[in-house]
Amino acid sequence: MILPFDHCSSIDALDENSRAEIMEFTNTAVSVLKMIYKPQGFNVGMNIGDAAGAGIAEHLHMHVVPRWGGDTNFMTSLAKTRVLPEALDETYRRVREEWERSKE
Repeated sequence: MILPFDHCSSIDALDENSRAEIMEFTNTAVSVLKMIYKPQGFNVGMNIGDAAGAGIAEHLHMHVVPRWGGDTNFMTSLAKTRVLPEALDETYRRVREEWERSKE
C-alpha cells in the first residue's frame, strides 16, 4: 500500500509532485514484488470515496497486489479465512531488503 503524507480524500487534491511520487513508488513496488515473488500479474488501484470501498475516505492510498492464476481459493469463499503462505514479518524483511537494493 502506498500513501501520501498529506491526508486527502482524492487524487485531484494532491499536488503534481505528490501524484508523480505515488506513481514512482507504485512502479518500484511492482518491480520489487516481481523480483521476490514472480507474480503472473498485479491489481493496482485506488478506492476513492465510500461508494468505491474506501476504508478511510479521508486518506487516499494506492493498492499494489501481486496475483497468480487461481490465487483465490476455497478458503476465502467458504470459510471466510485467508491463508498466508509466509509469515508477515518475513514478507516485510524480504520486501524491505529488495526495496533497498532497488535504490542502489
